[in-house]
Amino acid sequence: MSSSIKGKPITPTQTQENKLSGNMGVGELVMNVLAFSSPLTTVAGTLPVMLLFSGHTAPGIYLLVTLMLLIFSVGFVKMSRSVEAPGGFYSFVTAGLGKPAGLGGALLALVGYIFIGFFAPSLFALTLQSFVVNTMGGPEIPWYWYGLGIIVITTMLAYNRIDLSAKVLTVVMLLESTVVIIFDVAAFASGDVSQGVGFSMPWITDAGLGLALLFAVGNFFGFEATVIYRDEVKNPDRTIPRATYLAVVGIGLFYAAAAWAYTAFLGADHVQEEAKANTVNLFNDGATVLVGKIFADVGIVLLITSILASMLSIQNIAARYSFSLAADGALPKALGRVHPRHKSPYVSAVGVGLLWAVATVVFTVVGVAPEALYPIASGSGTFSVLLLMFITSFAVLVYFVRRRSFAPESVWKTIVAPIVSVIFLGLITYLAIANYPELIGGSALMTAIFMTFTFALFVGGIIYAYVLRSKRPDVYARLGRQKIDQ
Repeated sequence: MSSSIKGKPITPTQTQENKLSGNMGVGELVMNVLAFSSPLTTVAGTLPVMLLFSGHTAPGIYLLVTLMLLIFSVGFVKMSRSVEAPGGFYSFVTAGLGKPAGLGGALLALVGYIFIGFFAPSLFALTLQSFVVNTMGGPEIPWYWYGLGIIVITTMLAYNRIDLSAKVLTVVMLLESTVVIIFDVAAFASGDVSQGVGFSMPWITDAGLGLALLFAVGNFFGFEATVIYRDEVKNPDRTIPRATYLAVVGIGLFYAAAAWAYTAFLGADHVQEEAKANTVNLFNDGATVLVGKIFADVGIVLLITSILASMLSIQNIAARYSFSLAADGALPKALGRVHPRHKSPYVSAVGVGLLWAVATVVFTVVGVAPEALYPIASGSGTFSVLLLMFITSFAVLVYFVRRRSFAPESVWKTIVAPIVSVIFLGLITYLAIANYPELIGGSALMTAIFMTFTFALFVGGIIYAYVLRSKRPDVYARLGRQKIDQ
């Protein structure tokens, strides 16, 4: 039975006993978002790849993407004040495009984040294995033991109250960000690169611009998680908007500065060639030259913890999408359980960890190299979330267009900004489709399989919603974390 408080009906899944709880402020929420993008991993791993495609226009590309995602955030934040359900994109797409599309979007989010998170066990394992053997002179332990170890650690943290994860992520983010900032300052201060400090804005005809834009947008993923934690932050109507804008601006300026530092150190005319010749070790070699070997080794240690932090952030997000779907009845009820003391979605968190552990074991048994796992996992997951972002931008626009007849609001916030977001994210989605083989580092066959699977998730969610409407109308009515009378 549901009850009603001051005319606002609530379902049993929204009672205090079954509600997630936390006490995060703006700073902790921002750190959760920044951890997703894994600053040191991005600067040391992803950014050199982006420089390979973009050269000295990389800082400008980050600034352009920051501006576009700030415009997306205008409608996103505005809608977060109206749609108070803690379902993230799931709730937003439902509110704008209806329950079938909302369920399709939720499946894209859940599977996409699980795939993105699966990049971490193999990358963590390879990085730690190399450090133990080559730097520490230790034994060569098989990669899968390291992979399973990090899964256990993040699952234990995700099992607990979100405040614990927030504290761990805050410490790790501050440490790894400090390393990047020291690298940036040293690069700008190096005396022999005064002629190469400048950068230029990209142009539509630039070769490699499409892939560079994809990499840049991917670095911002996770900023939408601010609305997922609605029940776990203090004063959500103030905390969520502030954290969203701070996260987007912080990510954009941080990576633009790092790309500019590479350009300053290597020279605007040479940065693209250097990135192509030494993609893997560009940061480590640069840090060694600029600051010293000890600093570079410390950077490797923090790179290992950076991967862990990113994985924990992703696991927390995936667990909350799983929890929301289960709370609505679209997934098994057990996944919607809330820990009585930690007020966390502990069963869903463990479920995500178990999926990663099983996948690690299976790929090990069939002999898939760890080097092949993380580009496929992160690339295919990135496309799922990118497609969902485009769908969400359209849902935001439709939502406000429908409301204008009875709730006139700012044209900029409800019409212009959402239209710009639809166009921008539509272009990025097209670029992802056109460059999908490079995105996942795979063959034409793998491209066909994973792309078909991604679109099938969304269509399958729509079909599943119609089945629920016919067979289980009570569950259908709750889709999108809707508040209803029963």
